Amino acid sequence: MRVDIITCLPHLLASPLNHFIFQRALKKNLLTLEIHNLRDYTPYKHGKIDDQPYGGDAGMVLMIEPIVNCIRALQQQRNYDQVIYMAPDGKLLNQSLVNSCSLYQNLILLCGHYKGIDERIREHFVTLEISIGDYVLSGGELPAIILLDAMVRVMPGALSDGSSALTDSFQEEGVAPPVYTRPYDYEGIKVPDILLSGNHQAIQKWQEEQALLRTQEKRGTNY
Repeated sequence: MRVDIITCLPHLLASPLNHFIFQRALKKNLLTLEIHNLRDYTPYKHGKIDDQPYGGDAGMVLMIEPIVNCIRALQQQRNYDQVIYMAPDGKLLNQSLVNSCSLYQNLILLCGHYKGIDERIREHFVTLEISIGDYVLSGGELPAIILLDAMVRVMPGALSDGSSALTDSFQEEGVAPPVYTRPYDYEGIKVPDILLSGNHQAIQKWQEEQALLRTQEKRGTNY
C-alpha cells in the first residue's frame, strides 16, 4: 500500500510515524509513505495557504489552489483508489471501514486545519470523508495517524503475530474478551482457571461468552 499524506504541519507526523508498527511495515515493503507539505504547492507568496471565509465568519479556511495542486500532481503519477479527507462530519471510523481501507493500493489522506477546507475541494476532489468522532480537533493530522495505524495493524506481516489483529475488538462486531498474563495470582486476585485448563474448546467458548457479556455491558444490548 502507498499512502500520501497532505498536511500543512508535516513535523506533527514525524514522531508517531517513527513508531515500530509503521517502521516494521515500511521495512517489509508493506507500506510506502510520503508526506507532502501543503505550502510547497501554493501559488501565493510567503507560503500562504489560508484566507478568511466568505460571509464574515470567524477563523481561517484552507484555500483551494494549494490542495488541488498537490492532489493533481500526485494523480499525474498514479491512480488513487480514494482521496480521503479527515473530517469531523465524515463517515464514522469503525473496524469494518478500517478493514476496507486497508485493501486499497493507493490512498491520499488530506488533513484539514483551521476552520476547514474550501467546500469545493470536498465536492469535486475528495472521494471519501472519515471522522474519528463527533468532536473537533485543531487539524486532521492526528485522525490521519489513527486511521493509518488501524490500517497497518491488519496488514498481513505488520504484526509479529498476525493472528493478534484478528482477535481485536470489533473484528466480529463486538468487543474482545478480557485477557490475562503472568503472574497467575497477584495479591489474591487470580486468573480465571479456565484459561489454564488446556481445554481449547472450553477456553474458546468462555471467550465467546465473555466477549458477548462485555459487548452488552460496554455497547448496550442492541449492539
